Amino acid sequence: MQKSKVVETLKNSLEEFRKELHQYPEVSGKEYETQKRIKAYLTKNTSCKVVEVASTGVIAIFEGKKAGKTVMLRADIDALPIQEKNTFQHQSINKKISHKCGHDGHTTIMIGVANMLTKHPIEEGKVLLLFQPSEENGKGAAAVLKDPFFKKIKIDFVFALHNLPGFAKHEIVVKNKTFTSNVKSVVIQLSGKTAHAAEPEKGYNPSNAIAEILIFAELESKNFPESQDFLLVTPIYITMGEKAYGISAGYGEVHLTLRGWDTNLMEEKREKLEELINQLEKKHSLVIKTSWFEEFYSNKNDEEAVSIIKKSAEQNKLSVNNIKTPFKWGEDFGLFTQKYKGAMFGLGAGESIPALHNPDYDFPNDIIMTGVQLFHSIVKEVLKS
Repeated sequence: MQKSKVVETLKNSLEEFRKELHQYPEVSGKEYETQKRIKAYLTKNTSCKVVEVASTGVIAIFEGKKAGKTVMLRADIDALPIQEKNTFQHQSINKKISHKCGHDGHTTIMIGVANMLTKHPIEEGKVLLLFQPSEENGKGAAAVLKDPFFKKIKIDFVFALHNLPGFAKHEIVVKNKTFTSNVKSVVIQLSGKTAHAAEPEKGYNPSNAIAEILIFAELESKNFPESQDFLLVTPIYITMGEKAYGISAGYGEVHLTLRGWDTNLMEEKREKLEELINQLEKKHSLVIKTSWFEEFYSNKNDEEAVSIIKKSAEQNKLSVNNIKTPFKWGEDFGLFTQKYKGAMFGLGAGESIPALHNPDYDFPNDIIMTGVQLFHSIVKEVLKS
């Protein structure tokens, strides 16, 4: 079969696989059927060794005959709790769950890389293709790193991509050092005491404390991404009391996210918020509890790894966009780049398609092979160096 025919056949196969994943999305930690589909495809169509990790994740292992470097490529596999608005044939059949971040596309790209490594076996070194669960809640990378498999393996480079609406299709987006933000989320529970609405002084209403927390969020934010001390405190959810107009509220909640480039600054602001909460407890006679969760570490891109991405993009005649400002969203791959030499890069999904996490977003099939071929070139570049 001619080379172009082989590529076209693979392209069609991958598009069908992505549509299947899109139809049957699963949220973080529940990717059981997704895991089965990935394992079944790899077992039937590739020559890799398949290992389960972190309960619902998968690693495909390709090993050369000679010792050499080990490179890991990561794809995230979980979906979001968002009701899909699209009405195409492969729309999600799972109510209020859909692939609105393109992880179905990322997974499919990695399946394509497994196909390429089967057709073109490596001579030396090792390639790990990680299908990572629980990216969206920030728990997946930590779970993978705690898995016994990872405790006995040395990794030289790690790479991941994310599709990027708003950038030209097939464009490769790179940046040295910080690529994505640190992110932490917090739930603040304020317990007081109810009273009659005509006599609020006989209870402890959390409203003033909530107001001070919201003022903190406004004053401590510096929403200038071009600045090294960029920091954003965003109110996500607020609730207080009941719709009972004779009752002064006795309980409230505030949910916030903190995000910024600098890890130390993030910790400084977290401590400052905790100090404020201690003061508010005494000032307003409340019991306040904080719960921190969904922590994402910044992706720290290694310059050598970025250079490998650029060289591989040039080999594939792809346009490279060197951005100056990091992305404000968090990405769980950051934990891997804190531990290993590596980089995350962007793959342009089109300038006019819906944004990530929009209910009408759908991963564009025509960038699948771009991701496959670029990842394959990155692998070859690492293993020969």
